[in-house]
Amino acid sequence: MTDWTSLSFVVVDVEGNGQQPPDLVELAAVPIVGGVIGEPMSWLVKPDTSIKHFATRIHGLTNKDVADCPPFEDITGNVLAALNADALVAHNAHVDLGVLRRKLTGWESPEVFDTLKLARRLVPGMNGYRLGNLVEAFSLAEGLPEDLTPHRATYDALVAARLFVLLATKAASLEELRGQPPKGVDEDALF
Repeated sequence: MTDWTSLSFVVVDVEGNGQQPPDLVELAAVPIVGGVIGEPMSWLVKPDTSIKHFATRIHGLTNKDVADCPPFEDITGNVLAALNADALVAHNAHVDLGVLRRKLTGWESPEVFDTLKLARRLVPGMNGYRLGNLVEAFSLAEGLPEDLTPHRATYDALVAARLFVLLATKAASLEELRGQPPKGVDEDALF
């Protein structure tokens, strides 16, 4: 059995402009190496199309906030460097991955761990599995700087990193974290 800390992870969160498909407005990446959460990296980006009002109501970012920010193409190298890990982690990962794949043409995602799916599997019986519910249930925002707020990329990536570490420590092994049966056990065997 392999310990999950043998892999390097990067936890990502994206905030979008409210368009369909969403375009990137903010991105945060938080490394986890040796089981230790590292310093977050984040970027504000001027999207190709304007931020819709309802998206601003969620994350608080306006078109004025990103008017002088670089386009995504200017930060691609930094983003690719931040994403260089054995595995990627996100809450409701298909959303973040969709945005990253559209912005990073040709990028191959590493193995993905979705904290939404992991939480449903490893901590059944919760009242809800939205990130905010899990942050509250497990006090994941304690000690974060007060200028970080929910629905902003750095806050969401940091609490998702804390959630991932919590969930990973509940799993007995990397294989269990991946949802794989223990070696030598017939998955269909009746006990």
